[in-house]
Amino acid sequence: MTEHEKVVKDIEDKMGFAPNILHTLKEIDPNFVKKYRRCHDKLLSDGAMPAKYKILMALAVVASKQCEACTVSQMKSALKNGATAEEIMETMEVISITSGAPAVAACREALKLLQE
Repeated sequence: MTEHEKVVKDIEDKMGFAPNILHTLKEIDPNFVKKYRRCHDKLLSDGAMPAKYKILMALAVVASKQCEACTVSQMKSALKNGATAEEIMETMEVISITSGAPAVAACREALKLLQE
């Protein structure tokens, strides 16, 4: 297995899926994928904070950017990493307070994952 394939596999194992962009990048420029190792090493791994809290912060950030696809990816990752519905809803409150209704609306599809 090549290094870039290992990066994609590691991220897929931790998130429960591999974001589509990784597959696209792997086809276009396999070396670029190696830069995603930082995602695995910093965001998707426990450190001073558990990974799920870092992922919930990432959910708030991508929601503030109003990236719907990104919120779905972060929600899947948060659930895979043990975030509870209560933790996610508290994160939604933070999103609402700090970024307003457009950011909350960007989470529409992501929130449907709580109903599954």
